[in-house]
Formats: sequence, C-alpha cells, structure tokens
Amino acid sequence: MLALADFFVAIIETEISIAPRHLVALLPLFPRVKLAQGLWLLSWCATVAGATTFTLGCLLKTELRRRAEVMDNTDIHVVPNTLMIVGLASLGINYFASKICQDALDAGRFPRWKNFLKPYFAVSCFFTVLMLLSVIMSYAMKGSLESSLKAGLRNGIRFYKDTDTPGRCFQKQNIDRLQMEFECCGNNDFRDWFEVQWISNRYLDFGSKEVKDRVKSNVDGRYLVDGVPFSCCNPRSPRPCIQYHLTNNSAHYNYDYLTEELNIYLRGCREALVHYYMGLMNTIGAGVLSIFILQGSVLVSLRFLQTAMEAVAGKENTEIETEGYLLEKGVKDTIMEYLDPVLKFFLLKNGGKVEEGAAADKPAAVP
Repeated sequence: MLALADFFVAIIETEISIAPRHLVALLPLFPRVKLAQGLWLLSWCATVAGATTFTLGCLLKTELRRRAEVMDNTDIHVVPNTLMIVGLASLGINYFASKICQDALDAGRFPRWKNFLKPYFAVSCFFTVLMLLSVIMSYAMKGSLESSLKAGLRNGIRFYKDTDTPGRCFQKQNIDRLQMEFECCGNNDFRDWFEVQWISNRYLDFGSKEVKDRVKSNVDGRYLVDGVPFSCCNPRSPRPCIQYHLTNNSAHYNYDYLTEELNIYLRGCREALVHYYMGLMNTIGAGVLSIFILQGSVLVSLRFLQTAMEAVAGKENTEIETEGYLLEKGVKDTIMEYLDPVLKFFLLKNGGKVEEGAAADKPAAVP
C-alpha cells in the first residue's frame, strides 16, 4: 500500500511539474543521439516523399490538361497546383531538417539554428496544413469536376461538326478518341447526339428531299438525326454497328434498341470521365495523406529534439537529462506568439495602440 501511494504521489508531482508544457519527454544523451540519427533518416525519406508529391501533382495536372477541350473551367486545377507547391516546399523543409539533425549531434554547432527555428516551424506547419487541405480538396472536388465536364462535353458535342472552323478543327478528332478510349457515348448518354447537328453542311445534299424535309422540320434549321458518330460503336457487338435510326426497330431486321446493349456504348462520357478522374484523385489523395503523416512525424520529432537541445546549449555537461516538449504554452498562446510578429509587421497592433492612446489622452467631460 505504501508503494502504491508513493506511485500516485510521483504521478501528481510529475503532472504538476509539466503543467506549463504539453507532451513532455525526458531525453538523456543516448536517446537524444538516437532521436537525431533516426530523424535524419526520416527527414530524407520525407524529402523523397516531397519529390513524390510534386510528381503526383504534375501527373494530375497533365491528365487534366489532356482533356482541357471538354472542361469548361480550370477550378479543378487548384488540386494539382497545390500538390506541386507543397511538394517543392517539402523538399526544402526536409533538407533543412536533415541539416538540423546533423548539428544536433554536436552541442556546439546547434545554437546557430536558434534564430532560424521559429520561422522554420511556422513555414513548415503552414505547408503541412496545406498538404492536408490538398488531400481534402482531392476528395471534395467531384461537384466542380462534374459541372465542368457537363458544360465542356456539351460544347464539344455541339462543335463536333466544325472541322473547318479555326480553333475547332480537332474537336471531332478529340471527341471520337475520347469516346473510343473511355467506351462512352454523348454527355449523359447516346441521346445527346440526337439534339445537335453533328454532320457538317458540306457533307449534306440539300438537293435531296429527305435533307430538305429534316432541315425544314426543325425550328433552328438544323439537320437532326437519331444517329451517333462511329466512335460510339461497341466493337464487341456481334452484329455490324447500327449508327442511324437507333430508336426505330422497323428500320433494321431483328433489332430492338431496348435490348441491343452491345451495339453502341450506353454510358455517358461525363460519367466515365468523372469516374476516371475521381479514382485518380482519390488514389493520389491517399498517397499524399500518408506523406502528410510522415511530414507531421518529422516536425513533431524535430520539435522534441529542438527543445531538448536548447536545454543543453551553453553547458559543458552535455550528458545531462533534458526535457523535450511539443508546446511550451497552450495552443492559443502558441498561435498568438507566432502571429504577433506578422500583426506587428502589418501595423495592426500599432494602429490599435494609437487609437487606445488617443482615447486615453482625450480629456474627460466636465460634469
């Protein structure tokens, strides 16, 4: 019973002693050396991970630019742009982390980092949080991606026939390749082709009664048909592809358009592209999330090493037991400590002091 009482007394004394600080770890000389050596290796692993993040951002950027002709806006590019920025920043952050770990093995060289570490941690935390935001955005951009593809594919189908118009010469080629590569047809489905004139006027015989009747029957004077381009044809179909009169069963022998699933692709290209890009971004997001955890581990470990080495600075006996901690103050006080220099830089606090001083100098009203 006496030993148990002593145990609880020791816990209470420890908690009282570390109350001003948060997440304290006792680090004698040997654990400090092992922490510095392990953190040096971890920082180089994080450097490679930063290069990987930059590469993943470039890969996603390239894939998005490949389909730029069927995307209406560039909002989705914020994800790869953020990944590239964070990846490059991670290279610098972890390079300096490795140098700090090297100097931590020599108590005489470590103090030269004293004035550098505070802004270093502020910048590192900012880009680490930005990495987490890029992961969240990669999962949350589905709505923006879908609306962008919806408008872009609609315009791509509408301009499919304009092979002689400057700026749209390759629109037909791009749409055909897209439909064959992703095995899709139209925007929502193949019926989208029924609503646009996708055959150029140069290939229509306006002397033909059928062409004249179709053009006159349309309010806008367009030549509309219940047919689709050849790129909608499914090569796995057992019969030759039926492109025209798709909904007219009597126009073809032994044909029922409701059951002929293999004749053309039934899935819309928007659905196919959203599935492809979201799968790509979700995979990249999972990879970047693991890199974020690695980057966070480097910063937390480096903070413990820094605070432990600060207690050794200027002392001859480097074998003393020191304390490494994550936060010296509370979270709010720590944030304000880092924000104060920024606020002073923009003269926000000075302006407040001037106003307070002006209010203090104002004479009180005489009753």
